[in-house]
Amino acid sequence: MRHKRSGSNFGRTANQRKALLRGLVSALILQERIETTLAKAKETRVIAERFVTMGIKGDLNSRRLALAGLPSKPAVAKLFNEIAPRFQGRNGGYLRIVQTRNRMGDSAPMAVIEFVDYESRRQEAGKQAKEKKEKKPSGEQQKKEEK
Repeated sequence: MRHKRSGSNFGRTANQRKALLRGLVSALILQERIETTLAKAKETRVIAERFVTMGIKGDLNSRRLALAGLPSKPAVAKLFNEIAPRFQGRNGGYLRIVQTRNRMGDSAPMAVIEFVDYESRRQEAGKQAKEKKEKKPSGEQQKKEEK
């Protein structure tokens, strides 16, 4: 019996489950938002929040532990250089899970897992791209300015 056992096995062996979760956490860090099943999102959140806490700590030991737990060096670099500084004053709750739909094939509940500041950062990026587009003159206007 599973009395007081936390976590889900996902019908996989331990090494398969570990590889699955490492891949999900790495994708989440690199893309900052992913869609997966609700159960996988809940397990991913636990692991990803530990890594963000390591990133906030920022010491050499934390970096080495993150390198041991994540499969790619770019993910660790982004975690320590971009993501962790954004949550410097926060004590937890770095991720949000939003249920979206049921998958067509097997009716599994799907969810989006993202960092809590994802929407505000996306809007800022959109505004910056719009400003660049407005500032950049077209080819005809550049020729007129050169004359």
